[in-house]
Amino acid sequence: MQLPNPKQKRLNKAITLLEFDNHFRRRGFQSLAGIDEAGRGPLAGPVVAAAVVLPTDWFFENIDDSKKMTRLRRESGYAAIADSAVSIGIGIISSEVIDQVNILQATYLAVHESLAKLTITPDALLLDALKLKDIPIHQESIIKGDQQSLSIAAASVMAKVTRDQLMVEYDRQYPGYGFASHKGYGTAAHYKALDLLGPCPIHRQSFLKKWYEPQLF
Repeated sequence: MQLPNPKQKRLNKAITLLEFDNHFRRRGFQSLAGIDEAGRGPLAGPVVAAAVVLPTDWFFENIDDSKKMTRLRRESGYAAIADSAVSIGIGIISSEVIDQVNILQATYLAVHESLAKLTITPDALLLDALKLKDIPIHQESIIKGDQQSLSIAAASVMAKVTRDQLMVEYDRQYPGYGFASHKGYGTAAHYKALDLLGPCPIHRQSFLKKWYEPQLF
């Protein structure tokens, strides 16, 4: 038995993601907003959420959970989504706000901001393991939603690429930390830079306590 080649596997995956969304359209929810975030775990930089409403007939064979895509595939998907989406909303919450309210609440703020920036009101929200309060729109909270829903996968790509672009810009503003490569995550190189340079304005102070407190004694 011949196994499918990588291109066929990607095509099959995209078909599966589309069929998941079509299940909700057959229930009467024609306009679906997929919602996902990027950047909950890093030591530095914002958390970014994206809300994406795709055309009902939109299809892109290279789409998947953004974490499973190469940078080039993500950027290709980003361009295709930006070119074809009915509406896209992006929410960006800074490290300062993350420190003030905690990362979970900051994530909700980013999601609400992304929804507020949509130019249409969707019939339903498809969220990756989140549930929103006080939103008068039908919601579906889907575990590992970016691996199941085309709309959520598209939102994951938009959020990830948007945040990566921001971190590349921050790398220019704050050289020496390696933000362009690790995007703010806690790599060995990032911790070494913190030891050498100390935190910069985009570091999340609340995320650095465990790293610095043991060195105070």
